[in-house]
Amino acid sequence: MNVLLMAYGTPYGPEDLEPYYTDIRRGKKPPHELLEELQGRYEAIGKSPLNEITLVQAIRLQALLNLEAPPYPRRLQGPFPPRAPQGPARVYVGTKHWLPSIGEAVAAMHEDGVRRAVAIVAAPHYSLRSVAEYKEKVEQALKGLPDPIEMVWVESYEAHPGLIACYARRVEEAIWRLREPKKAAFVFTAHSIPVAAVERGDPYPRQVEKTAELVAKRLGLPRFSVAYQSAGRTPEPWLGPDINEHLRALKEEGYEEVVVTAVGFPADHLEVFYDLDLEAQATAQEVGLRLLRTRSLNADLDYIQVLKDLVEAAWLRS
Repeated sequence: MNVLLMAYGTPYGPEDLEPYYTDIRRGKKPPHELLEELQGRYEAIGKSPLNEITLVQAIRLQALLNLEAPPYPRRLQGPFPPRAPQGPARVYVGTKHWLPSIGEAVAAMHEDGVRRAVAIVAAPHYSLRSVAEYKEKVEQALKGLPDPIEMVWVESYEAHPGLIACYARRVEEAIWRLREPKKAAFVFTAHSIPVAAVERGDPYPRQVEKTAELVAKRLGLPRFSVAYQSAGRTPEPWLGPDINEHLRALKEEGYEEVVVTAVGFPADHLEVFYDLDLEAQATAQEVGLRLLRTRSLNADLDYIQVLKDLVEAAWLRS
């Protein structure tokens, strides 16, 4: 079993910021003011752990897949070597905008003789601006190979029972810290996308809402809503409500406490730390709201189990 696990990617150090941002902008160098803004955000959070988390996700996913592999994969014809061989499952990692790139991961798969693999992005919701772009990069990489690799895609998993349980477990942890749980608001956030994409039929907002609805139903939450964050720096309108505007509206409605869960971001990274822990927290303090953010899924084993279930189900598909 072979897996291509993909994530957004993040710079390893300050010297990577400009080429990283240029890659995000499809080869166009960012204006000086935008680059300075991004530098300021990274300086504010200290370090994005996304690359490290993605690597641990891959290590643990591979270990879990091999742990539950058949105990006797084949008949031994003679003594086996003292060094344990590679297990039947192997996970390759590629990032959308930095290193290792998706192209490097696909090339490594080909060098290892892989001819079939499951492709999955560490993000639960499909969007024309997210998973569709990962697929485009994979297809570009496949075209450069002398031999084909069949990719079986996991395009979204917004309603997977294990995923819902993961988020619900973390919301429950926050509920224990609330002063008056029955009077609190619960907000689920995801990365905003251009409104034009939604108008073209992008299923993304419906999937985000589905995840929020299922978590709220599982916990019997008295009040929940969906808000968006991390809108792009472009003149076109982006999907809302923006989390900061939403927090102000909740205060006007009379709420004193709010629990925020970033269901669109399984792993901690810039958008979680800066947009929620710094900006949204500052907005909440400004208007007099107590904001609790639930911890992210990261490489916790309950989330890795979800990825394993998805990969195994995809692998068994014809």
